[in-house]
Order: sequence, then structure tokens, then C-alpha cells
Amino acid sequence: MSGPVTGRSAQAAPRGLRRFTGPRPPRPETCELCGVVVPEDGHRHLVETERRALVCACTACALLFDRPGTATGRYRAVPDRYLTDPGNRLDDNAWELLQIPVGVAFFFRNAALDRLVALYPSPAGATESELDPETWQTVLGASRLAALLEPDVEALLLRRSEGRTECHLVPIDICYELVGRMRLLWQGFDGGAEARAALDAFFAQVARRVKVPAGSTSGQGALGS
Repeated sequence: MSGPVTGRSAQAAPRGLRRFTGPRPPRPETCELCGVVVPEDGHRHLVETERRALVCACTACALLFDRPGTATGRYRAVPDRYLTDPGNRLDDNAWELLQIPVGVAFFFRNAALDRLVALYPSPAGATESELDPETWQTVLGASRLAALLEPDVEALLLRRSEGRTECHLVPIDICYELVGRMRLLWQGFDGGAEARAALDAFFAQVARRVKVPAGSTSGQGALGS
């Protein structure tokens, strides 16, 4: 991750982000709907759409919001799919259009606001970058992953490194997990060695989980090269 951190802090970032940025509470994690104890790692999350809040959920409660017809309610279950499109290539010009001052960002569609939101990690947490619809359409709008993106609960996660940009469709909660890690580890102007090592480990884990969606090819993407 490189470059100065600018832009405005995303004050409306999900309150669920606190579990990734602060000390662990002494009591066990519990489902925020029914109160049952859930595993600290590996439990499901819901998005409370009106407040952009991440909510811990047990398996039974999460399944209630995985059913057809629940996509427009107060809560939406965060899916567990990781996708990548080897045919999509973003060059330096595309990244410059996004005007992201660091090498990592994620993008999701806020259904309540009916607009796209671009966020990136910073020492202050999740920082929002203004993103107009025309820029989005030029850079990512025609990509296979953008067409598959579920509002509020999934994000396109981008990382620019060593002259290439990787793009994955991931659950929204892991993006805020990444923000929390970077906030805790960030040192100095560019994040520091520990933060960069954590970033490498995070994306290596994502790379192990991603799959190519049906219908994708290894050919040229929206901004192919």
C-alpha cells in the first residue's frame, strides 16, 4: 500500500467494524438477533441496510435471511462467495480514473442511496472516495463481476501492486476486516512493513478462495490489455 492518505473518513462505516478495530470483548460473541453464543471466528454476518451496520448472526438466524424474498428487508445475509475474472484487466489509466490515493479499495452498491460507494483503508478507518457513475461505468461497469455484484452485502475488492491490478468479488464483511487490520497496524506514511505483510497475507487468503464465475473467459475485459 502506498501514497498519502487523503479524502474524508467514512463516518457512516458499519458499527460492526468495531469488532475488527478494537480490543476483543471479554464476553463471548453472541448472535445479535437471538442471543445464542456464536464462534468468535467463522460465524455469519448480516447487513442492517438502513444503518450500514454489520450484525453477528448464528447459522439459524442467518439462514432466515438467505431465503428468497428476504433481499429487500431490514437485514440481508452476507454471502460466502469469492469470485474473480481472469479476463478483466485494469491498467494504470483505469486506476488513475478512480482517484484512489492508496493501492487498495473496495466498491459496493448502497441500495438505500441507490449509488455506488468507494472506500479504502486508512489510519482513520474506512475512508470514502467520491465516485461518479460515469467513472464506475468506464472502469468496471461492463465487467462480469460488476454484473454479479449483490447490493449492500458484496463488494469488488481491488489491489494495485507491481504494475497490475487484481479484482475480486468478495463478501462485504471481509473488506471491513481488512480495514480494521490496516487501522491497527498502520505506521508512518505508507503503512509500514507489518501492515504490508498483513495485506499480502490477506490477499493470499482471498486468492486461495476465489473461483471463476461461469461464462467468464480469459480474454479481454472491460478495460482489457
